[in-house]
Amino acid sequence: MARRLPLHVAMAVVGLLWLVPTVGLLVTALRPRELFATSGWWQAITKPSQITLDNFERILESDAIVRSLVNTALITVPASLGVVAIAALAAYAFAWIEFPFRDVIFLGVVAMLVVPLQMALVPVAELYGTLGIFGSIIGVVLFHIAFGLPFAIFLLRNFFAGIPKDLLEAARLDGASEMRIFLRVMLPLGLPAIASLAIFQFLWVWNDLLVALVFARTANAPITVAIQSQLRQFGGNIDIISAASFVSMIIPLIVFFAFQRYLAEGLLAGSVK
Repeated sequence: MARRLPLHVAMAVVGLLWLVPTVGLLVTALRPRELFATSGWWQAITKPSQITLDNFERILESDAIVRSLVNTALITVPASLGVVAIAALAAYAFAWIEFPFRDVIFLGVVAMLVVPLQMALVPVAELYGTLGIFGSIIGVVLFHIAFGLPFAIFLLRNFFAGIPKDLLEAARLDGASEMRIFLRVMLPLGLPAIASLAIFQFLWVWNDLLVALVFARTANAPITVAIQSQLRQFGGNIDIISAASFVSMIIPLIVFFAFQRYLAEGLLAGSVK
């Protein structure tokens, strides 16, 4: 125990350093705007009377912030579910179904992992303009699905390939179709990996700024774009920016902590045979 004490102390210090900005953001969001220019946020710790919920009430009364939160949900949920559903089906096919050029196609999927997202912004924008979906929520969702699939397929394929072959052969001997095997065998066994993928994809899409900034109109912009526009137009509105930023941060944190058990299982799956 004594030998691990320095490690525990170092980890505690690192954890505190990571926690300080979050605490500072929350305290800043709970302070009146007139105090921002005269004192630091840490003074609210010794003077709790400064704390107020007025900033949060103000952003919840703002139509732009509320609409951006709704837009964020409309983008994040379909993009996450779409990636998980398509990737799970594709990963099962790559792992257990024989078809022509399977390995070559999978190699192409892996190769797409190294393609920078920025390279596709202009071509996809031109394509969206031709299709008439530029600036819409569906355009942002499709972009996230397209660029989330390579990693998702790679992750789930490797997990599915580690499932014992005897289970699939027994199901086929019982007359089960491939879809039935996928639904009744693969999905239950692959739940930890699928849940981990869903969490990563949810966090990635929720916190995205670049894709939404390029492809979403103002009326369809998510919360990240709404906060960025506030920062650009009203640099002194720290009360609005801090409160909106904390709301934007707390929702994915709730999702993360709610499903962290599946995340841990997914990360450790396959480490012990």
